Amino acid sequence: MKLHALTILATFALMTPSLADYRDSLPKAHADLIDIDGQKVGLATLTEAPGGVLIHVRVEGLTPGKKGLHLHSHGSCDRATGFKSAKGHVGKVEGGHGLLNPAGPEAGDIPNIFVGADGIGEMEAFSTRVSLTAGEHTLLERFHVNL
Repeated sequence: MKLHALTILATFALMTPSLADYRDSLPKAHADLIDIDGQKVGLATLTEAPGGVLIHVRVEGLTPGKKGLHLHSHGSCDRATGFKSAKGHVGKVEGGHGLLNPAGPEAGDIPNIFVGADGIGEMEAFSTRVSLTAGEHTLLERFHVNL
């Protein structure tokens, strides 16, 4: 009897897709983070997940302290304009922005990143206000590349 139960359990485990296979099948987007001098200072990785987007950011070579992060409404980052070509934040709300905004956060508001004394910062957050592939605040439609 125990052998039979073990065989069923082993068969089920072989039929179940692994978490890694599932994770690898999710839509993803990557963006280099550049500073005003055009130097790459980090990488943002966004992964579509049920109900939102997992956002992972890693930076290095920055001055220590808190740095604000936002998702902007346009995927254009023209250094000559001081990055103003990225326009406003995704899902702009009148009265300001920020996760603690009394009017509610904008869809593009995400937590700050804290950079340590070594110049390295890393954060991961989950946003239910955006999507990579569908909905009002679809990021991949905004951040297209013109070839």
